[in-house]
Amino acid sequence: MKVAFVGKGGSGKTTLSSLFVRHLAGRGLPVVAIDADINQHLGVALGLDEDRAAKVPAMGDHLPEIKEYLRGDNPRIPSTAQMVKTTPPGAGSRLLRFRGDDPVHHLGQEVDGVTLLATGPFNDDDLGVACYHSKTGAVELYLNHLVDGPGEYVVVDMTAGADTFASGLFTRFDLMFLVAEPTRKGVGVYRQYVEYARDYDVAIRVVGNKAQSADDIAYLREHTGDDLLTWLGQSAAVRALEQGRDGVALEDGNEEALSRMLAEVDARAKDWGKFHRQAVEFHVKNARSWANRATGADLERQVDPAFRYPAA
Repeated sequence: MKVAFVGKGGSGKTTLSSLFVRHLAGRGLPVVAIDADINQHLGVALGLDEDRAAKVPAMGDHLPEIKEYLRGDNPRIPSTAQMVKTTPPGAGSRLLRFRGDDPVHHLGQEVDGVTLLATGPFNDDDLGVACYHSKTGAVELYLNHLVDGPGEYVVVDMTAGADTFASGLFTRFDLMFLVAEPTRKGVGVYRQYVEYARDYDVAIRVVGNKAQSADDIAYLREHTGDDLLTWLGQSAAVRALEQGRDGVALEDGNEEALSRMLAEVDARAKDWGKFHRQAVEFHVKNARSWANRATGADLERQVDPAFRYPAA
């Protein structure tokens, strides 16, 4: 299952994604965690000190090697220069297996049973000349080429706000958890996400955060309806983790919320047909809007109409 955590800045998105990753790992479940947020705090939230977290290799810095590996001997992709973030796999492409022996997973840092990947932060060379999608493009290619099987979890901490919808990356997930505070801004982001995702059959479940009372829950339910899956309240355990202290048990109610989230993920049916159709749709859209012009090639020809994802 491919899972995304989204929400407005400051909602607790990174904190909740790290708690969910820890919840999976604590049950012995295999998980790849990806920090795709421009602020790059997931490594620290998972327990790395800041120096080690900063040394996790940036996927965005290894994009040429990733592209070269993934294109394999696909005749529709003659060079990495003609491979863009939305390029879908076809005959001859190399597909990735979960935590496999490949150039992408080799970039991972092992953290307490979790494979952590990171897009990498903006650096001085990026300022004023690049957008963050140049970094997250590596994640999109990874998810497009990854054949994940039952009981395998990829959890992505996305960049904050509706910027998630600036590419087709939002369709690469089996489920999106939208972290919402019980505030007008919190539910406003929810409405924005639902509106943007309306035509793409994207599954969104709301996870309330920082809920302090029954009134907070009632407010979230009033504005998000049946999309509200569960909620987490104030937590001494989370505060301890944020202060770098381990050993404080998560409260029963918050632990139950994470269990409900896992059950919701496991209940999702994998739809490889839809996954590929949406990949092709956004690739064609990108090709026509900018990628053909940027590469000097007709990238719609990269679409292999006979391609089907194999069983994991």
